[in-house]
Amino acid sequence: MELDVKQKVNKRSKLEDDHQQATGMETLPREIVLDILLRLPITSLVQFKFVCRAWRALAQDPLLANLHNTTSTSKAEENPCLILHCDFPIRNQLCFIDFSDNQDKVRKFNMPFQAKMPEFDAVGSCNGLLCLSDSLFNDAICIYNPFTRDYIELPKSMQYPDQEVVFGFGFHPVSKEYKVIKIVYYRKSCSNSSFQRTRRVIYPRSDVQVYTVGSPAWRSKGKLAYQFVRRPSEALVKGRLHWVTRPRRYSPVRGIVSFDIADEQFREVPKPDCGGLNRCNYHLAVLSGCLSVAVYGNYGKLEIWVMKDYNVKESWAKELNIGAYIPKGLKQSLDRPLKIWKNSLNGRVVRVVCILEKGEILLEYKSRVLVSYDPKRRTFSEFVFKGTPNWFQTIVHQGSFNWIDTPHDL
Repeated sequence: MELDVKQKVNKRSKLEDDHQQATGMETLPREIVLDILLRLPITSLVQFKFVCRAWRALAQDPLLANLHNTTSTSKAEENPCLILHCDFPIRNQLCFIDFSDNQDKVRKFNMPFQAKMPEFDAVGSCNGLLCLSDSLFNDAICIYNPFTRDYIELPKSMQYPDQEVVFGFGFHPVSKEYKVIKIVYYRKSCSNSSFQRTRRVIYPRSDVQVYTVGSPAWRSKGKLAYQFVRRPSEALVKGRLHWVTRPRRYSPVRGIVSFDIADEQFREVPKPDCGGLNRCNYHLAVLSGCLSVAVYGNYGKLEIWVMKDYNVKESWAKELNIGAYIPKGLKQSLDRPLKIWKNSLNGRVVRVVCILEKGEILLEYKSRVLVSYDPKRRTFSEFVFKGTPNWFQTIVHQGSFNWIDTPHDL
């Protein structure tokens, strides 16, 4: 992370040897120190570690990591830490915006695996951990805490010559396990015909692969009866990952399917009674801990449906109607590169990201502009941060010192 503190580490390390007198912080009772540190945003905790060796020892208290992870989970939607995945050609970047530290600029992470994996896709974020996959080979996968710079590369999984891959990453609160799921759609034979490649390729076969973080290898769960939209899981609710299904020739209805991280079973989730879910223009989200659906209407209008009681069809309710809006940032910059952002929105204008502290809805327009919508006043406000990249994908993240105890040498 390219913070000011990182640029001064060498200078401060020299001063530590000459200035190691007690600051008073380390003499306080442990519970008081923890209470003080838990009130700090993650960026301030990172800076706290570099003040002196005594403070670094305090910041590395395992109990602090656990308590901070629990506290930040409850505040994640009020003051989210947003990760911006910038898909620049050749070399990707990860930036972040932390609403809890009242900063108005975007800061970059210095990723330790950049040379090994220059181009990557964001699979998901869970409990302060990011799961990233190599976008060039779809094989290398790593789990990374951007604030501590800890990361592990997962074992290799089964590959097929001609394939499409759908990922998911999550944690189950009961089993206490992190798992990565990799759904591979593939064909037996691969043709080199350029004519065939210009048409839509059908992948009739599938293989579900699951990896439990800390285990020595991936496990195959066999084939999958569903065809998912080719993007990572968009919602982790109640220990279940969720995807939207693709319509088939004899089954045009689009459904919602979950994967239980504990028992590793796929199950269909009841949909709300709105006809738009049979079309391509909708996506899943998590709002106030509930599974939600954002349905697109004409001219950029949006409907938001929320499942108040999980897996209960009758609990679906339409919460919001958001009118059409074009941010100034899009009006002022109509130049569109050929295809900088390979994970395009497939024509979608706006994406629901999360709920902010005062109940506003955070929206991402065309991977270029962040906007908050106030449902009470029905007004839009654009966020302006210094250093915001031209193109990005927003990931709701929970900044923490959380890490995984891995008994095996990965």
